[in-house]
Amino acid sequence: MDDAARSGIGQRFSYHRAVAPMLWVLVLLGCGELVVVHLLLALWHPMVALVVSLLTLPALVWLVLGIRVMKRRPVLIDGGRLVMRVGTIRSVEVPLDQIAGLREAWTAADLKRRQVLNLALVAYPNVVVDLAGPLSGKRGIVAIAHRLDEPVAFAAAIKRVVASA
Repeated sequence: MDDAARSGIGQRFSYHRAVAPMLWVLVLLGCGELVVVHLLLALWHPMVALVVSLLTLPALVWLVLGIRVMKRRPVLIDGGRLVMRVGTIRSVEVPLDQIAGLREAWTAADLKRRQVLNLALVAYPNVVVDLAGPLSGKRGIVAIAHRLDEPVAFAAAIKRVVASA
């Protein structure tokens, strides 16, 4: 193992296996909803059914493309920064010296706070990174939650980074 891997620098952490299955369920529900609503609206007014369907289809395509890109955009610890992201939907860069540590336990109420950025989407997060201070921006983010495929490896890498800072 080289120095970069030992220190946690240059590591990639996937999340698609944890987050994508629930999003695929959402896609399936959206497809079912599209068909049912289209048929019901078509009975009332065919043009309205067509408009609603044409608005729903791009949203479903966007969601499918978003799910597929998750494999290619992992969470990174690299270049003095932690990049927490979920596909192309949201990405946040945190300087490594801004990381206070990992939270051991959290409640649903903690995750709903405005200052907590929850990147787990429809899944329940298995890691929460606490920041030393709020990130710049309107929300003043002080913690970032995510659902990673390998939370233990991520925790070990973050602990090494925090210990070396």
